[in-house]
Amino acid sequence: MEPSAIIADVLSVANTSRLIAHLFQTQMQRNRERRQRKLREYLNSERGMDLSQSAGPRPLDIMVAMGHVDPVERRFWARETSTDWWDRIVLQVWDESQWLRNFRMRKGTFLELCELLSPALKRQDTRMRAALTIQKRVAIALWKLATPDSYWSVANQFGVGKSTVGVAVMQVAHAIVDLLLSKGVTLGDVQLIIDGFAAMGFPNCGGAIDGTHIPILGPEHQGSQYINRKGYFSMVLQALVDHKGRFTNINVGWPGKVHDARVFKNSGLFRRLQQGVYFPDRKITVGDVEMPTVILGDPAYPLMPWLMKPYTGALDTEKELFNYRLSKCRMVVECAFGRLKGRWRSLLTRSDLSPKNIPIVIAACCVLHNLCEIKG
Repeated sequence: MEPSAIIADVLSVANTSRLIAHLFQTQMQRNRERRQRKLREYLNSERGMDLSQSAGPRPLDIMVAMGHVDPVERRFWARETSTDWWDRIVLQVWDESQWLRNFRMRKGTFLELCELLSPALKRQDTRMRAALTIQKRVAIALWKLATPDSYWSVANQFGVGKSTVGVAVMQVAHAIVDLLLSKGVTLGDVQLIIDGFAAMGFPNCGGAIDGTHIPILGPEHQGSQYINRKGYFSMVLQALVDHKGRFTNINVGWPGKVHDARVFKNSGLFRRLQQGVYFPDRKITVGDVEMPTVILGDPAYPLMPWLMKPYTGALDTEKELFNYRLSKCRMVVECAFGRLKGRWRSLLTRSDLSPKNIPIVIAACCVLHNLCEIKG
């Protein structure tokens, strides 16, 4: 090949390379300008961020606008549920008898309870979903405590998830214990209680004490300690009640195997009674004996100067009369336990809560029992 032809071919290839490079640079410039234009449009659109009130757009938003990342709509999966039953039927249609039958209290009492618990139950809405209202969470908890229904059943009833029911029950129980226990389970007017028991036949009596067993599932550790004398797993609730069957002192959490007398001797109530500081000094004279304010218990409890229990063995007429009057007054605590478990029927079934949460729920039920008793 002639040198001139070779030189011509080389120059042609060089010109072609320069042309290709120029076209590539031009295309890159156009792409850059197009991306910058899209970025400006994105930042100025309604979906953009107000740069005057923020540090600037997120890197991900810039990458999406420049075309490096394909935009994907965020979607959160949630099971479709209906809340019409609660919103349109219960709140708007149900009468007082239906509220009493299902929530164990009238609607007015329910709304008052929600107001009392509102400081501990307020929640904020999130970007994912709106928070459950205080009324709905309290209603879920009351329904679960008042019925033996499963978590699935309650969840379907209120249009929420199964886990939401468990969370709501514990939130409401903790709120009741934190805010209302010290006010709702208290001694109150001692003279009124003494007069009430005196009208029933026993003088200078400040309360009746007894224990009851709440069924639970067998714990993973030390399960044998929770098997009571009747052969099932339980937790002990000790309670002192007034003449109307309202709880004035409770102690809960001891394993079912522990005897009532041991629970009592290790309670704060025993220490305060022993020190003489639980009741005001209201001694009376019966015959030639100075009698302090006493509480009444069954034969399982120790006989103390301030704790009366029935006579045992062969009884004469006076001892039989004493036992009759003591038993008549002591029955109020057994009736109180019956009404407690009749209202909050979850206490009749084996609780599947953890051992640390069961006492909270039992204590909350005792507070709710007193509230229902006071409201009639």
